Amino acid sequence: MYPSQNDAHTYTTDGHPGPVPVSGIPNPSPTQPYPHPQAPYISSGVRVRVPGKWSTGLCHCCDDVANCFVTCFCPCITFGQIAEIVSKGSSPCAASGALYGLLAMTGFACLYSCSFRSTMRAQYDLAESPCVDCLVHFFCEACALCQEYRELQERGFDMGIGWESNMDRQKRGITVAPMVASAMRR
Repeated sequence: MYPSQNDAHTYTTDGHPGPVPVSGIPNPSPTQPYPHPQAPYISSGVRVRVPGKWSTGLCHCCDDVANCFVTCFCPCITFGQIAEIVSKGSSPCAASGALYGLLAMTGFACLYSCSFRSTMRAQYDLAESPCVDCLVHFFCEACALCQEYRELQERGFDMGIGWESNMDRQKRGITVAPMVASAMRR
């Protein structure tokens, strides 16, 4: 009923002379077969950085449980670490964290922290999402700090050692690989 491979017709479907491969797709150059399209392959556990996008979502706080815990109970520590890296060492961790703690008692810490989010977005060309920086910090302060912390980690910063030590590591060629969750758990 159906022709076999050996019964290939000498005309293509559009009437031009030439063999028709079994696939039914005519080959314009019989000496070179079509290259097989390969699907883009991304191995599990590897994150691809898309320009303009945050590496993690605002509500992915539990991607780093330890940081989430510290940020929920003492956000001034996380903020101080972020501020030191974002300000490139001009705002020391302890000073920024202490000022944040004092402002937290008045309820204005979100205004201080949103300015660092804006600076960070400008440095790394990140989108202002899901809304304006000050609203993100006003309504989701802990989530915003966790997201910023994770973003800096994804960009190779070791948040526990500060700006100067990170720069020393980069000068020596030592980089910290981004933390990636394992695809398989046992």
